[in-house]
Amino acid sequence: MQLILRPYQASDLENLVKHANNIKISKFLTNKFPFPYEKKDGEAFIQLALSHTPLQIKAIVVDNEVIGSIGVHQLADIYSKSAEIGYWIAEDFWGKGIVVRAVKEMLKYGFETFDIERIFARTSHVNLASQQVLKKAGFVFEAELKGTIFKNGEYFDELIFGFRKHQLNTLI
Repeated sequence: MQLILRPYQASDLENLVKHANNIKISKFLTNKFPFPYEKKDGEAFIQLALSHTPLQIKAIVVDNEVIGSIGVHQLADIYSKSAEIGYWIAEDFWGKGIVVRAVKEMLKYGFETFDIERIFARTSHVNLASQQVLKKAGFVFEAELKGTIFKNGEYFDELIFGFRKHQLNTLI
C-alpha cells in the first residue's frame, strides 16, 4: 500500500464524493462537511483546497486513489503560533494506521511551512478512533471542554490534543 499526501486535482472529484458521502464520517466533522456529500460539495472543496498558498489541505491518496483529506490551518492574531489539524478517511480504510502516518507527515509539513510552535486537534469525547490516532501520532491531551460541540441535536464534550514543534524529533 502506497500512501502519499498531495494537492487535490480536478480528477479526484469522483473518488472524493464517493468516499465523503458517508454519515459515519460527517457525524464527527463540522457542519461545513455535509451529508449527503454531493458533486457540488466536492467541486467546492477541491477549489477551496487549491486556493491557499502555501497549501493547507492535501488529499490522502492510497494506491493512486483519493481516500480522504488532511489539513493544517494556521490561526491568526494572538493565536498565530498555533495551527489546527483536521482529517477524515474513507470508512473502508479505517483501522489500518493510514491516518496516523498521514498526521505525522502533515505535522512535519506544517512545522516546515508555517511559522508555528504548536499544532492542535479537536475531537469529541465519543470519537475514540480519532483520539487514538492523535495519541499514536504523539499528541498530548491538553483540555476537555464540557458540552461545547452541538451536532445533530446533541451536545458533546470537546477534547483538545496538542503537538509542539520540539516534539518533531520524536516522530518515527
